[in-house]
Formats: sequence, structure tokens, C-alpha cells
Amino acid sequence: MNVKKFTAPTSREALRKVREALGPDAVILSNRAVDGAVEILALAGDDAAALAPHSPDSPMSAPAPQLDLAPASPAAEAAPSLVAHPAAPVLRTAPRQAQPVPRAPARPAAAPAPAIDMERISSMVAEAVASAKASAAAEMTSMMSELRAMRGMMETQLNELAFANTQQREPHKTVVLREMLAAGFSASLARYLTDKLPATRDGAEALQWIRTVLARNINAMNNEDALLEQGGVFALVGPTGVGKTTTTAKLAARCVMRHGPEKLALITTDAYRIGAHEQLRIYGKILGVMVHSVKDEADLRIALNELKNKHTVLIDTVGVSQRDQMVAEQVAMLQGVGTNVQRILCMNATSTQETLSEVVRAYQGSGLAGAIITKLDEAASIGSALDVVIRHKLRLYYASNGQRVPEDLHLADPVALVERAFGGQSAPKYGDAELPLLVAGAAQDPMLREVRLG
Repeated sequence: MNVKKFTAPTSREALRKVREALGPDAVILSNRAVDGAVEILALAGDDAAALAPHSPDSPMSAPAPQLDLAPASPAAEAAPSLVAHPAAPVLRTAPRQAQPVPRAPARPAAAPAPAIDMERISSMVAEAVASAKASAAAEMTSMMSELRAMRGMMETQLNELAFANTQQREPHKTVVLREMLAAGFSASLARYLTDKLPATRDGAEALQWIRTVLARNINAMNNEDALLEQGGVFALVGPTGVGKTTTTAKLAARCVMRHGPEKLALITTDAYRIGAHEQLRIYGKILGVMVHSVKDEADLRIALNELKNKHTVLIDTVGVSQRDQMVAEQVAMLQGVGTNVQRILCMNATSTQETLSEVVRAYQGSGLAGAIITKLDEAASIGSALDVVIRHKLRLYYASNGQRVPEDLHLADPVALVERAFGGQSAPKYGDAELPLLVAGAAQDPMLREVRLG
């Protein structure tokens, strides 16, 4: 069995070498990667056919004929010949007039061919085919990745060229874009609105149009009677440190002023932080409201069943990072108590747009009732928080700008929030040379298609 080895940098080149050396009927025995190259063991088609076992009726399976080297008759002895003898060959000569004719030496009987394990060969061939398919799939995946990267790079370069032309033809759009980025809005939203900017708007009118569109797309609660008069069970959720406990106390104070302390109940699930329960208990003592502490879903179910006669129930939940598995467990607990618990997300105005988007996606669950922006007094710019509210279409209830209870909690005013976003900005963050690259790399967000322009 003449097995040959072929080595090449790629499977395609190695298969080409096999075809050139052994022909198209070659049998691949193995295919593996060795030191960054591809090694193929192959066998010629004729050699593989010779290894296959023959049927008993085949002429190839008949025993080899035995040669009789002894003379058959005295006449045969008269002819000169070479006779094979077990001990030594003997040379017999004939009369001088006869020419000696040598006889062929005896051929030993052919040894039987070793048995070939066809199942093993079939298995090796199947493994070789599977390896070749896997190698081809890997090469195709790598090729598609390179094509996608090339496409992304070309799109970015084309977007840069397009925006550079826009800067020259419509310089007022560049001014609006720079103002939005400085206010904290995302590049994708800023580019979307500047692209939709009417051609008749210029200078201050263009920026005013942007502010009007932004305020129109902030879904705010115009009258808190819709929240306080309707009542229900509300749970304030969000990451650690966003001010859930303080905001709960502010909402509790508003409910007490509206309906009295007997119509309100407070529940805390925060049994992890030291003193968290005591902080809410102090607020409840000041307001004259009982505070209940629960540890799990069963306790919460019992507590809500006992407090079903209350007009409003506020739940202060434990703060969990948006990347923690406990977020899903907390959402499942609030949704599985058999009572309609409306979850209100507390959003830290000092966080970046990417962080706030992660928070919304983590706490979304089956849907958020609304959101409250906290720590406005600590934020250098609030465009990021407003950007997330617009992008995820959250209903904005309140805005909190301090620690005083209940003074530092205000109804969300879209116009005032947008004015604050543009009025509190610092110097422009990006120059004219940086804007094309920044805008070209901004991903097209399908959520922006539902932004109302008029």
C-alpha cells in the first residue's frame, strides 16, 4: 500500500497536489493541521482497489500454479536444462550438436494478501471528508468576516465624505450637531435630527426646532393626579445608589399630604445594606406610616394581601447592578406575587447614555410603568438621560434634584428639561475635523424611526 503524504499551507492547495500526483480517483485517508499547515495522507485509486478483498469465484482468488521443474520423460532429459534441486542446482548438458535451452527457475508460491479492514478505511475516509468540510466552513466564515469588516470600513469612509460635503453645503447643521453632542445627546440621535432638519431653518431657528422636537418626544406625566388619585402598588427599582429610598420617601410624603397616612403603606425588600431598612423606617416614623420588611416573594405576597385595603403601597427594592443575575430574580419576584405591581425605574442623571441603556434593558421585564430621573443637581449634562427616555419611549413621572423630602421632587417638564440640557452645557466637545468621524461611526438605531418630528 503506497500511501503518500502531501503538505501545503491550505486545504485547497494540498488537494490540488493530491490530484496532480495521484489523479482524480485518489482516496484521502486523513487530513489534519500540522505546524500551521495542512497535511493530507492519500492513496492512489488503483492501490485502493487492489487492497479490496476478492470474491472466491474471482480468478485473482485462485491459487498460483505450481511449476514442475523435474523432467517429465527421458526425451526431456536429453534436452539440456537447469533443474532446481532442494540442495543445489544441477547443470545437465546434451550432445554438442544440441543448443542448451535454460529452463525458468521455480517461483515460490505467492503469500496470501493481508486482510484489509474496510470499515476502518471507510471511517478514515469519512473523517477526512468531515475534516475537509470543517476546514472549508472555517475558511468561509473567515472570508465573510473580512467582507463584513471591509463593508463597514467602506460605509464609514463614505459617511465621512458625505458629512464633509454637508459641512460645506449646510454649515448650520454642523452647529446644531455640535450643540447636541455637547448637551450629552447620542451621536445617532443628533445625526438623525440634523438630517431631518428643514432646509428653511437656519441659525437660532434650527436649534429651536431641535429643542421643540426633543420636548415633544419626552412622554411626561402632565398631572400627578393620574398617579396619586388612582393609587395602586408601585415598586421603585434601579441600580445601587440612584436614590430609590429617598425618592420613595418623597413620593410617600406627597401621598400623605393628599390622602393621609392611613391610606399609605411602605414595604422594603432591602435586607442587604446595613441600615437600609432603618433609613426608610425613620422616614415612615416622620410621616406616621408603618414600614413592612419582606425577604422573598412569599413574604411580599403575604404583605400585599394584608395591605390590600390601602390606597397606595410603595415598595423600596434592593439596589442591584444591571449586570447582576439578581435583577432578573427581582423582576420575576415583583411580577409573580399575583398583584399588579407597577415598576418605576430610577435613572441616575450622572450616568452615561450607554450605562442607562443597559439599565433600561435589564429592568424592562414585561414593561416599566414609568421612570424618575434622579440626581439632576449632580449631573454636568442631562442629555444622556433624556436621550434614553426618548429612545426607549419611557413615561417620565418626576425629576429629582436634591435630598430634601419632599421639596426636591418635581413633575417632569419636557421643555424645562430640554432647556436645562442645552443651557448647562460647557464648551463644545468636538472640533470640525472630529465630527465627520464621530457621526460616520454612529450606528443607525431603528428606535429613532418613531421619533415625532412635527
